[in-house]
Amino acid sequence: MPYRGLILDFAGVMTTPIGRSSQAWCTQAGLPADAWRSTLEDDPVGRALYVELELGRMSQEAWNAGTAAILGVDAENLMGRVHAQVRAVPSMLEVARQARLGGISVALLSNSYGFEPYDPYQATGVWDLFDVHIVSGHEGIAKPDPAIYALTLQRLGLSASECLFVDDHLQNLPPAASLGMATLHATGSDETARVIAEQLSLPRPGHGPQSQCSGNPQPYTV
Repeated sequence: MPYRGLILDFAGVMTTPIGRSSQAWCTQAGLPADAWRSTLEDDPVGRALYVELELGRMSQEAWNAGTAAILGVDAENLMGRVHAQVRAVPSMLEVARQARLGGISVALLSNSYGFEPYDPYQATGVWDLFDVHIVSGHEGIAKPDPAIYALTLQRLGLSASECLFVDDHLQNLPPAASLGMATLHATGSDETARVIAEQLSLPRPGHGPQSQCSGNPQPYTV
């Protein structure tokens, strides 16, 4: 069965890695390069705040204030300042467009960063590339909760076996695979775009049309 749905994560898949931008910001702010990651992942208070943001139970503005207090920096548009160097990846934009032109439904499945004052999806110009948008802050559930994958399939109107799911975090892949989706671990956006194009029998990004794949492709790990 050929794929009829492509489900894409946002940061690190559609965009350059956030870690690259956050490390540059930390250095500029006079903080250890790993301060942003460690605050969001290792600090108990910072982690709890980030979970609230992801689930839409805290506004980005309130989250900015709480996280800035931990880091000892100005709170104004903190998320936007840290994300200042995050950019959309041209090859992934091309793959998303080619998929839709080929009749494949394309969904965004993203854990939330909040939406105001900084909307990362609009800032990077990717929002309008998708037929379906599933963002944890709108839904009150986040990856890797299996419910958000099931919701994505429901909104697409497709079965799991018809879909390819792409994410750069390994822990987000097993729930999709358990439902029957093919999964792709993204570790480099240009290479990821190439593999997606192969799997969906799309023109290779920047290289024009390519031959059709035969049979039902198997999941890749890039």
